[in-house]
Amino acid sequence: MSMNATPSGDRVHIGFFGRRNAGKSSVVNAVTGQDLAVVSDVKGTTTDPVSKAMELLPLGPVMIIDTPGFDDEGALGTLRVKKTRQILNKTDIAILVVDGTEGLKECDRQLIDLFAAKEIPYLIVYNKADLLDAPPGASEREIWVSALKNQGIYELKERMAHLYKPDSGKRLVADKVRPGDLVVLVVPIDKAAPKGRLILPQQQTIRDLLDAGAAAVVVRETELSQTLEALGKCPALVITDSQVFDAVARIVPPEIPLTSFSILMARHKGLLADAVKGVAAVDRLQDGDTVLIAEGCTHHRQCDDIGTVKIPNRLRHHTGKEIRIETCSGAEFPEDLSRYAMVIHCGGCMLNEREVRYRVKCAADQGVPITNYGIFLAAMNGILPRSLEIFPELQ
Repeated sequence: MSMNATPSGDRVHIGFFGRRNAGKSSVVNAVTGQDLAVVSDVKGTTTDPVSKAMELLPLGPVMIIDTPGFDDEGALGTLRVKKTRQILNKTDIAILVVDGTEGLKECDRQLIDLFAAKEIPYLIVYNKADLLDAPPGASEREIWVSALKNQGIYELKERMAHLYKPDSGKRLVADKVRPGDLVVLVVPIDKAAPKGRLILPQQQTIRDLLDAGAAAVVVRETELSQTLEALGKCPALVITDSQVFDAVARIVPPEIPLTSFSILMARHKGLLADAVKGVAAVDRLQDGDTVLIAEGCTHHRQCDDIGTVKIPNRLRHHTGKEIRIETCSGAEFPEDLSRYAMVIHCGGCMLNEREVRYRVKCAADQGVPITNYGIFLAAMNGILPRSLEIFPELQ
């Protein structure tokens, strides 16, 4: 991924929902100006969610998601509907496409209820307006369009843009430094990262520091000591990969603030306060308890993978208990968490904030503590209080 590309987790996710053959994919294609989705007169042509990252003015970087028909039938239809419900968990804006010649049906009303329950801003788009003699006028929640004739599409995009209110003050780390500050980033050579690349949280942190007018010095943990000596002045902050937290904490003097990429990402995604509270559950684990280790993306597992090897080993060593481990990745986050004693989540760099907050809410509603990799590893190394010193709001 290039340094100036917007990651999927930071894009506005726009989900298009509706019944089969309402013209949903045609509306998607009209909005995007390209053939993103297959269009057919046969009901149920879209069999799986189709996603595409793009620039959509006036919104900017977006992720467009075309979903299967919500009225799908049979065993395969049930699976498609389940996938549609999963998409809702990461949807920032919901567009309900309705066949304007038929009006709202029961499954459309079910979708509207789901939008409301999940507090997703939505718009009802009545398609096929060209087939009506005099389509009704637009209202606060409704607009009439013709994907075939490209009527009302410009107005639809303008309405979509007004549905989304970005948190322009939300930063990864820039609010914790001043222009001219020197920040040291400790980046081990991660086997899980593609050869020659930094992983996403590291890229995003560098970009945010540059935007803040700070200087970023990137170094491996093996060169950290000599780098600190060579700098000539104390850095304003050291940010480390969680996997080398213990080694870095021994090298960095206590007067220099220290935190991790994963902890910064937890704050950025709205997980930090819950993660700090949830990590205390580690010391309450008993023999036979099951812990869910959840990751937001899928990748090829290495022999020393952090989620399936390092964290389970550290967990068992710390507790001295026989802990069962289950893992999930990508979109497959279980709705029922009742069988888990706790959840340990990755940094969530590939998930948007809405999906991370959904997962946190799932855990909270079921009384299951949740934490993340960075908080867990800081706690296991006895340096959690130090790694949180730059966040006085948590005190």
